[in-house]
Amino acid sequence: MKGYSLYMWIRLAFFSALSKLLYGMNVRVIKGFARVINKGHLQFGSRFTAGVDLRIEVLEESACVTFGQNVKINDYCHIGAMSRVVVGDDCLIGSRVTIVDHEHGVYRKPSDHPASLPWTPPDERLLQGKPIIIEKNVWIGSGAIIVGGVTIGEGSVIGANAVVTRDISRYSLAVGAPAKVIKTFDEGGKQWLCV
Repeated sequence: MKGYSLYMWIRLAFFSALSKLLYGMNVRVIKGFARVINKGHLQFGSRFTAGVDLRIEVLEESACVTFGQNVKINDYCHIGAMSRVVVGDDCLIGSRVTIVDHEHGVYRKPSDHPASLPWTPPDERLLQGKPIIIEKNVWIGSGAIIVGGVTIGEGSVIGANAVVTRDISRYSLAVGAPAKVIKTFDEGGKQWLCV
């Protein structure tokens, strides 16, 4: 990597060795110290790379977070799972992205669950997790938020600061809050088309 000082090379070598020691040989490097809850429920594909201040929380014994091969995550990202989070092969995740499959509270009729009442403290409300599936070759822009119960289709691009609250079909470009598909890729014509 051209332009790296000797200090940066030494730092990179240190964190590469530490990453392999803590998380296994599939992890290329986690730059800095990651904060991980329930490390035993993580699966890393080969060549996993992450920037500084990665935070991964697996909150249930039955939950898991799985990364495919060649996944790259930038700085200050948070991934939380009560159910399941899957990140497919060759995905790129920008800085400050939040991928969390659960919410504090279930907001339906109070008779269904009393923890949903507004005077119940948020940390005492029922947590409910729904799987997140991010298929292969997805690029998630900086600051995006992915919530539970969604699938992002293969080859899609999620714009910076988008909030993904529903499924995104494959080969789509989605932006906004909530995220809306604005372009799809025409495989026959080999071009992006406005929706």
